[in-house]
Amino acid sequence: MASPSKSPSPAPVVAGGEASAAPDELHNLFSSLSIEDEDSALIDDLQRISKASPKLVRSSEHKAPADPSILVRSWKMNEFKYYDIPSPFPTLARGLFTQDIAGGSGKSKHRIVARGYDKFFNIGEVPWTHWASLETHTAAPYTLTLKSNGCIIFIAALTPTQLLVTSKHSLGPSPSATGESHAQVGERWLRKHLADCGKTEEQLARTLWDKNWTAVAELCDDSFEEHVLPYGPEKTGLHLHGLNSCTKHFRTQEQDVVDAFADTWGFIKTPSTVLSSIAEVRAFTDEVGRTGKWNGEALEGFVVRTHVTAPPTKGGKPASASPYPVGASFFFKIKFDEPYMMYRDWREVTKTLLTKGPSPALVPKSKMRRAETKLYVKWVCAEIKRDPSQFEEFTKGKGIIATRTRFLQWLESDQGKAAQSAVAGVPDETGTKPDVDLKEDKVIIVPIAVPGVGKTTVGVALSHLFGFGHVQSDDVQAKKPAPQFIKNVVKALAKHRVVIADKNNHLKMHREQLREGARQVDPPAHLLAFNWLGGLPQSTIHRICSDRILQRGDKHQALIADTAPRGHEDVLWMFLKQAEEPADAEADVLVTMNVDEDLEHMLASAVDACVEYLGVERPDQEKIGAALAAARAYEPKRKSNKGKAAAKKKQDDTPAKPPRYFGVLAEVDLASVVGPALAAAPDVPEEARNFWTELTANGRVAPRPHVTIVHSNSLPDEQALWDECITLHKRERPPVLSFRLEELVWNGRIMAATVSDLAVATEDPGDVDESAVALVATLPGELRERLHVTVGTRDKDVPPVEAGRLVAEWRKNGAGAGVWAIPLKDVWVKGRLKGLFN
Repeated sequence: MASPSKSPSPAPVVAGGEASAAPDELHNLFSSLSIEDEDSALIDDLQRISKASPKLVRSSEHKAPADPSILVRSWKMNEFKYYDIPSPFPTLARGLFTQDIAGGSGKSKHRIVARGYDKFFNIGEVPWTHWASLETHTAAPYTLTLKSNGCIIFIAALTPTQLLVTSKHSLGPSPSATGESHAQVGERWLRKHLADCGKTEEQLARTLWDKNWTAVAELCDDSFEEHVLPYGPEKTGLHLHGLNSCTKHFRTQEQDVVDAFADTWGFIKTPSTVLSSIAEVRAFTDEVGRTGKWNGEALEGFVVRTHVTAPPTKGGKPASASPYPVGASFFFKIKFDEPYMMYRDWREVTKTLLTKGPSPALVPKSKMRRAETKLYVKWVCAEIKRDPSQFEEFTKGKGIIATRTRFLQWLESDQGKAAQSAVAGVPDETGTKPDVDLKEDKVIIVPIAVPGVGKTTVGVALSHLFGFGHVQSDDVQAKKPAPQFIKNVVKALAKHRVVIADKNNHLKMHREQLREGARQVDPPAHLLAFNWLGGLPQSTIHRICSDRILQRGDKHQALIADTAPRGHEDVLWMFLKQAEEPADAEADVLVTMNVDEDLEHMLASAVDACVEYLGVERPDQEKIGAALAAARAYEPKRKSNKGKAAAKKKQDDTPAKPPRYFGVLAEVDLASVVGPALAAAPDVPEEARNFWTELTANGRVAPRPHVTIVHSNSLPDEQALWDECITLHKRERPPVLSFRLEELVWNGRIMAATVSDLAVATEDPGDVDESAVALVATLPGELRERLHVTVGTRDKDVPPVEAGRLVAEWRKNGAGAGVWAIPLKDVWVKGRLKGLFN
């Protein structure tokens, strides 16, 4: 490839945007670049796919922070489709930033400004990362680099003297305006590293421009964002782990070049080791995996860097071939479950104890299988009681590592060692072990769930791993499906020791029917329940599951997503309203599952339970990867054309009922906010406290809290705002907003929480919703003043609309004369903008 180093002398631009080149100078600068045709054609291909299938590929245009006259486009591919064979994408790059450049004859060309790694997979996750496949199409050296535990940052040359610093899919400030973005923090650390080694941004830009490289680093800064691994001061900053060519094909520099570059430019080097065969890689990582530590420190895993050899199919099936050409750079990863699963359990149980109260009895039994966790729960309960101020920001992701570090230090003390000895010598008092042994007898695995949690996907993976029977209620076509489903489960138990009864089982009646079916087996089968209900606000579960139903498309027997009437969302709300959380007595073992986890971690929790309670052998990483691949590729044998046709007919023929109002479904457990706030507030009269007691006792706390943005009753005065909300509501995924609950205000009839700092939130910083940002920015001040969440009403005769009048009265006159108010501290909430009907 011809290198951009043949560019003219640097244009008069200064990093940081203090001076900008004129448009004609920029045109001369970029039009003189010798752009490889295949690199430019790649962007043409992405544009074509994006136009035809925006769900598959999409892009966002940004003004470069260093020079707003330069527009940069970031590309994002559908994460789930990276696993498809053959790939639907013309590149496997994750993180791709480009510029449009005027070419000859008025035709646009495209320059790749920054390029991330190609998507790489875990052992066994795709056919070409099985150990046997790796032996046939890769060769030494195998460089194992530590998998850093942070956020990826790309650093590239925008011009010969200006840098572009991005995160995976975004650059510049966060659209939510609630703090620095990942890209901004990465840029701040870059400036510090350069200053410490006496270098300038202009010098780095020139080097990256001449080499046509993207520097790939990991941002590790616990003061900004905590992950699992702690990073001390000497390890805080940008860890350099790659130098990629800005080309269509994946080409990256060897580790010695990367390390030398880090030394020169002040980055933190990424630890690595080199091995000479796949057998050595496997033996080395197996040994490290036994302890989860390398060089005395805990680690998440390794990224293994190698290259593709010829021929890629030698010694294996064609399906095991790498999708890369001979000689191409090639990465795969090896991740370790421990100690991460344990550390993650500690984080989750702490959140539970902070929300529900510091009592070990409130921790799900499935989290208490490890002796270390039992000790942690006792310790952290005592710490919460002793000094709750230590945990003020825990639920916002701050102090997690510090809490864990304090506990690990306590374990090493005399008191901690004594506690460990006591636990080792005393019978289990937590009740986490089943009263009966499930390791030899027949077992029914009972999901307790709602549509979209991932129960079938986990079931497919477990069946693939352990050969369990898998019976799906959605496959039953009988007139009375419930009895037939039970019969199918009992029949499957004749062939399998363990059978997955794949149904939502969200009602107590369903679990009782399965228990009755289990009694038909001699000896009676036991029930191992995986419970996805609870732990999160209903609105959060609804958003996550609704998105998953949309994502799977028609890969279901009956429930097909639609985007106009959104019938699948109504079905989901029905399940959530009807769901009855299980009691311990309803199953021999009750395992808590987390709806908000990804498939990888969800499966790990299920595998842990199967190993612990069913006595199956723990599968290795390759088998886990293969099970994940099977689960992602799964499609039901029978699909209901009626369901798809009905959804389409409803979407095409049924006029969408207009909402009564538009609001943000607040993802918050009001009881966990209001109760502790009232308990901690001084000088609240007893009569005022009693109102909250009455609300909770009488079931008058809002089950689906929301923030009203605009109501149909306000039309036509607020027609423009209404129309903007309609446009956003019609999207496949309407925007998610964030806000702060600021004050709790109430009288003898109604209680409300005032709302402030409304902004756009996003899980993925690459999904910048400009329309939503514009909507929030243009909300009039008087509307912002009345924003609130209705906490509850005294009885059904009190209309919730009174909350708005109460808030307005309080803002005007303050508390007093039967109106009380207390501040709420750092209560941040998010929720999806929706058209609401009741």
